[in-house]
Amino acid sequence: MSRRILRTALYLLFALAFTLPCQEIRAARPRPLVVEIKLDKMIHQVSADFVERAIRHANEENADAILLELDTPGGLVTSTQELVQAIYASHAPVITYVAPSGSSAASGGFFVLLAGDLAVMAPGTNTGASHPVMILGGEPNKTMSEKIESDLASYIRSIAQKRGRNVALAEDAVRKSSSFTDKEALEGKLIDAVAASPREIFAQYDGKAVQRFNGASTTVHLADAEIETYPMTHIETLLARVADPNIAFLLGAIGLACLYLEFTHPGTVAPGVVGAISLVLALYAFNFLPINYAGVLLILTALALFALEAKLTSHGVLAAGGVVALVLGAMILVKSPWPEARIHFSTALTVALPLGIITVILLRFAIAAKRRKAVTGEAGMIGLVGVAQTDLDPEGKIMVRGEIWGARAATRIPQGARVLVRNIEGLTLVVESAAETR
Repeated sequence: MSRRILRTALYLLFALAFTLPCQEIRAARPRPLVVEIKLDKMIHQVSADFVERAIRHANEENADAILLELDTPGGLVTSTQELVQAIYASHAPVITYVAPSGSSAASGGFFVLLAGDLAVMAPGTNTGASHPVMILGGEPNKTMSEKIESDLASYIRSIAQKRGRNVALAEDAVRKSSSFTDKEALEGKLIDAVAASPREIFAQYDGKAVQRFNGASTTVHLADAEIETYPMTHIETLLARVADPNIAFLLGAIGLACLYLEFTHPGTVAPGVVGAISLVLALYAFNFLPINYAGVLLILTALALFALEAKLTSHGVLAAGGVVALVLGAMILVKSPWPEARIHFSTALTVALPLGIITVILLRFAIAAKRRKAVTGEAGMIGLVGVAQTDLDPEGKIMVRGEIWGARAATRIPQGARVLVRNIEGLTLVVESAAETR
């Protein structure tokens, strides 16, 4: 009997141990919980990973809803698809919200906006402009451009159909690069509401049913909800900035220039440190980006042309070719159908011109220094003219650069005659009469 009582007591203790934390959580959350996630950067691997982790956190916390605030120019297709999949898989309803006023959800951001269980825009915002653009255009890229356009069009149709939004207008954003204000998006049934603040969204949809991606209907209770902001870490914020192709390209150029300075001027230290850090950050960013190897080859060609310009006299032709190759290489370096996810022409030109000029100038200085005759040490003595301080027959003393040296000549040279240094043997200068060399 005593053992049975003991077992019963242990079971009760275990039950209390697991029940009390749950009661504490409920007591600590008398209001509904909404996890707020801000995507105010380009959509790439770093920002996509952050949003996915934040959605997982919200689901683990049994949040009543997730508020995904958008202010993004778009980004990479693969990262956009990962975000859409994370929204679909979320247990908690996801409210995609373009905010604050003046913000936009362009290109990939349009796909994310339409993927939300509820799609909302703040007054004075816009969305759309998701048409793919091939960098250099032209007939050779027409077929590929059409394939990419058709693929993105079918993807946005599937999102719009599943969410019950206007399929035709959604497709126009891809095929015609259409953009929509908050009012146009609402009237065109691309979004569910226009709201000036999260509280306005909560009040409008409190107690209403929201249809999920799997077809199930969920009633949301959001009145007086507690908003928990899930922030990026400082490291993530830095890496998210670095992962922008334009920043990565700029860091790569700075890294190469600084490392070249360090190699040509050993011991300066600072350029080497700055160059190494910049280059590592650039390589980190490019590791996440879809790289076009034709762009890499053009950039390497540009560097080779800059080096040739420093060695050969082309009157700037090689340098100009290097600048053109560097600009074109930069613009096609990142493979993305959306211009926002590529290196801009202004960035490429801003980097190419100074980098070309600096590289050519530094290379010319280095080549000139290498060709210049040494003016110090033993090698610097050869070719100098001195004056015989004693008769050289065959040995004696001469003065060169204000210093008295022992010297030896093949023929007799009288005191006071000018002599030319031809060689050095130990501490003795081998000389000949300067008159004989005229």
